[in-house]
Amino acid sequence: MPFEGVLTALVTPFHPDGSLDEATFRALVARQVAAGIGGLVPCGTTGEAPTLDLEEHRQIIRWTVEASGGVPVLAGIGSNNTQTAIETAWAAREAGVQGVLATVPYYNKPTQEGLYRHFRTIAEAVPELEVCLYDVPSRTSVRVSTDTVARLCEIDNITCIKDATADLAAAAELHRITPEGFHVLSGDDPTVLPLIAAGGVGCVSVASNLIPGAMVALVAAARSGEGVQAARQSAALQPLFRALSLQTNPLPIKTALAMKGLCTETFRLPLCPMDPGPREQLGDALRQAGQLG
Repeated sequence: MPFEGVLTALVTPFHPDGSLDEATFRALVARQVAAGIGGLVPCGTTGEAPTLDLEEHRQIIRWTVEASGGVPVLAGIGSNNTQTAIETAWAAREAGVQGVLATVPYYNKPTQEGLYRHFRTIAEAVPELEVCLYDVPSRTSVRVSTDTVARLCEIDNITCIKDATADLAAAAELHRITPEGFHVLSGDDPTVLPLIAAGGVGCVSVASNLIPGAMVALVAAARSGEGVQAARQSAALQPLFRALSLQTNPLPIKTALAMKGLCTETFRLPLCPMDPGPREQLGDALRQAGQLG
C-alpha cells in the first residue's frame, strides 16, 4: 500500500565532532513512533543527505528500520547520478525498508524524457520496493510535468509523489489524471491542508520532527472531513511553520530540536549554524508556540 498520513523527514544528529550520533537518532525515531507517526523518512534533505557517504546512508537507514517498531520507512536516495541512486536504493532494500524517495536530479537539468528514464530505471532496479517521486523545483530547478508523472504511474511500483511545488492546481490535476491508489503527499508543511483538499493523502513533514502529535492530529482531521477543526489547527501552526523556514532547511528544525535538548546544534559544511537574528526569531516563535519554557 502506498505511503500516507504524516511521514517525518528525519534530521540526522551529529556529535560535536561531526560524526553520526546513533543514540540520539534512535531516541528521535522512538519519539516519532510514540506519537503515532505514519512513516519515517531518513536521509532526505532534512537529514543532510548530500553530506552523507554511502556507508552512513546504510547505517542511518538500518537504525531507522531497527527503531521503527514496524512503522513504514521511506528511505531517501536522492542523487543527480542515476546509478548512485540505485546503489543507495539497493542498500535501503537490504536494510528492510518499504520504499524509497527518489528526488528529481539537481544541477543536471534533465529533460522530461531524462526524468522519465531516471525514475523508471530506479523503479526497475528495486521492483520489490515502492518508489515515491520527489518534485522540489526550489532545489532542483526542474519540475516533473503532470504528463511525465502520468507516464511513470504505469510502472507498478511507482506509487506516490512528494509534491513540494506549492502548486495546488497541479496537485489537483495529478489527482485527476493518476490512477486510484497513486498518492500525492505534500512536501511543505504550510500547504498540507489545501493539498489534502485537492486530493492529497498526507505529507512528508519537517515540523513533525518537533511536533509529531500536532501534525498527526492536523492530517487526521483534514482527511476525515473535519474541515473547520483542521482549518483551526492549520492556522494555529502557521507561525511555527514560518519560523521553521527562516533559513534553509534543515537549519531551523535542527536548531529548534537543539533548543529543546533533543540533539546537538551541529551541521556539516556547507551548512552551518543559523545567523543570530533568525535564530533569535526562531526561539521567540518556539516560546510563543509553547515549545520552550
